[in-house]
Amino acid sequence: MHAHDYRGAFAADGTRNRVRTPIREVPAATGLVVEDPASGFCGAVVRVDVREVTLEDRHGRHRVFPLRAGGFLVEGAPATLVPPRAAPTGATRSASGSVRVQGAPARIARASRIWVEGIHDAALLETVWGHDLRVEGVVVEPMHGMDDLAGAVREFGPSPGRRLGILVDHLVDGSKEMRAARAVAGPDVLVTGHPYVDVWQAVKPSVVGIAEWPAVPRGTDWKSGVCAALRWGEPADGARRVLGAVRSFRDLEAPLIGAVEQLIDFVTAAG
Repeated sequence: MHAHDYRGAFAADGTRNRVRTPIREVPAATGLVVEDPASGFCGAVVRVDVREVTLEDRHGRHRVFPLRAGGFLVEGAPATLVPPRAAPTGATRSASGSVRVQGAPARIARASRIWVEGIHDAALLETVWGHDLRVEGVVVEPMHGMDDLAGAVREFGPSPGRRLGILVDHLVDGSKEMRAARAVAGPDVLVTGHPYVDVWQAVKPSVVGIAEWPAVPRGTDWKSGVCAALRWGEPADGARRVLGAVRSFRDLEAPLIGAVEQLIDFVTAAG
């Protein structure tokens, strides 16, 4: 017979004390394989921030999960995923890939401007190029459409020290957007764009967890058609999903990246 030590095993009222095993915190490094026990989805970490983590399974499918205490299994054991600590040395990069300027105040706004078609375009530029724009003192303004682009440009009054860059959706040969762009282009006005119907389409499909953007019938509002096909709810719900998934230039298609970089270079060359 062996004597058992029951000290601490029971509370004062006779009930058994529960011993809770602490759940470990694991840095969500890129490539770490984890499982979401609620859904059974297992995949490698491809991106993480303070709110959520994106996993990629062996078929290349992406899913986004919120960071919850003890919310994942790592090597079969419960774990709390946390963002990895940034490296303490070396130059850090902004979301656009440029070297981040540390501690510099935002520059006083230039007279030059970048115009985009709508608030979603502006929000996307802020997410990816916001740091660069503040350092350079460039203001991005939504046009809310291109119905009278020529009149708006005349009212702005471009000049060598007051350049205007315009980012346009669906800038392809034969489109009304291309005709409007050619009508206003000049030495102090640069119009660039991308071939996609809407700026959402310039976000890589895998970033929002789909294989490809759905085809929308001609005559149907593109955002509404996409949300209906993907069961995303209203366009406002789709906007939160799409814009919230973008973290850096790597999440965007090359034509949009090139178009924005051209505009930034153009308006900052005005001094």
